Amino acid sequence: MSATVRPAPSPADSGAAPVTTAATAPLTPSPLTPRQKWLALGVIASGMLMIILDGSIVTVAMPVIQRDLGFTPVGLSWVVNAYLIAFGSLLLLAGRLGDLIGRKRMFVTGTAVFTVASLLAGVATSPGVLIAARALQGVGSAAASAVGLGILVTLFAEPRERARAIGVFSFTSAVGASLGQVLGGVLTDALDWHWIFFINLPIGVAALFLAVRALPGDRGPGLGSGADVTGALLVTAALVVGICSVVQAERYGWLSGHTLGLGALALALLAAFVVRQATSRTPLIPPRLLRSRTTVGGNLIQMLIMAAMFTFQILVALYLQKVLGHEALGTGLALLPAALVIGGVSLLVSARLNARFGERAVLLTGIALMATQMGLLGRLPDHADYATDLLPSMLLTAGFGLALPALTTLGMSGAADEDAGLASGLFNTTQQVGMALGVAVLSTLAAGRTGGLLAAGHGSAHALTEGYRLAFTVGAGLLVTAFAATLFLLPGRSSAPATEATEAVAAG
Repeated sequence: MSATVRPAPSPADSGAAPVTTAATAPLTPSPLTPRQKWLALGVIASGMLMIILDGSIVTVAMPVIQRDLGFTPVGLSWVVNAYLIAFGSLLLLAGRLGDLIGRKRMFVTGTAVFTVASLLAGVATSPGVLIAARALQGVGSAAASAVGLGILVTLFAEPRERARAIGVFSFTSAVGASLGQVLGGVLTDALDWHWIFFINLPIGVAALFLAVRALPGDRGPGLGSGADVTGALLVTAALVVGICSVVQAERYGWLSGHTLGLGALALALLAAFVVRQATSRTPLIPPRLLRSRTTVGGNLIQMLIMAAMFTFQILVALYLQKVLGHEALGTGLALLPAALVIGGVSLLVSARLNARFGERAVLLTGIALMATQMGLLGRLPDHADYATDLLPSMLLTAGFGLALPALTTLGMSGAADEDAGLASGLFNTTQQVGMALGVAVLSTLAAGRTGGLLAAGHGSAHALTEGYRLAFTVGAGLLVTAFAATLFLLPGRSSAPATEATEAVAAG
């Protein structure tokens, strides 16, 4: 599940607004021919395909990884969380560094780091090594993805050309999510789980080879212009400590001194980050950006949606394998309808509905569909029939395809022109944080419920199903909260007028 973040345009601008990842002066790339520009787009899209493929391919193989490396049920969530924390917490800093040292250099560095980390993950023989490699993958992903869209929109300045380029980029994201789940099953069954990481190596090497030759050269003002490393360290530490407090709550208790102490430390670190942003000469997030109700509301709603929907993807995969006994390939095929319907709706339907009914109405409809989906999953039987019990909920993920493009437009519309890049980086960051928190909280709740039932003598299938049902029910509650927040925090229509680029996308 991924989003293409596109800032709202200035009313004075008849074209699509530039998308960057830091509020700095745009870098001027070397001029390219049309052929070179589309080759550069192919490089960027290939890099993002690798990153998104890796995000979805892991979910199907997690039960096999758990058995092979000896992960505990809660510890297994760190295979996902280590990646998401590093990815989400470093996006803002990576975007700022890209503007300072050059976006091409940052993209190449990030792709190289991700490729090397994939090799380390593939040869991992212990939980610690795999978690460390996943964190390093997150670092590389942040560096590459933070500047990818910034490079794209500087290459394609003409609105209709840019709309086509963004369409290609978005389609690549959808294909990556779909292929990842199926490919994860194929590789795990035909070879072993190590190959879900080795598959990144040829893609990464090819992307690096072409990036050096195809991406436009650019040069930033240099590190002397300032990057808030202290702020990045504070927010990263806050996320790590906060997630630790949640995932260890099952062991120590939610009201224990250990859990409450870590939670208090996380809040203190977050408060220090806020103070740092208010006093730093070059903050990651200027305080003025947080004074917009639509910006704050859009990011809050996105965190709630991502917390529920990314956990849905992971827990349904675990249910299919641990309760229904599916192999990895069967699990990937069972999840494929959800990925396809998200990609199809977001690319082919959402723009037209937004133009006709307004983003807020489309967002509310999407959230309602997702809440219904999670409510249905909260009633799963111990041994479900796929066609009647699971497939309808897979199809209801159309709500995600409706919600995210509308939410992106609304969430970005509150940012001033000079803050569009920072708002874009913040939107990507809260997406990743929502995923990490959702996996941590809901998987911990599920594990706690399952453990209690197993201790009481219930069968494994029933105990696991009850744990997943609890997580899905809480996820439905998160989506209901997102629905209410949309009603009270977001305007009825995007404050940004329709642009030529938007109309071109809506026209297909």
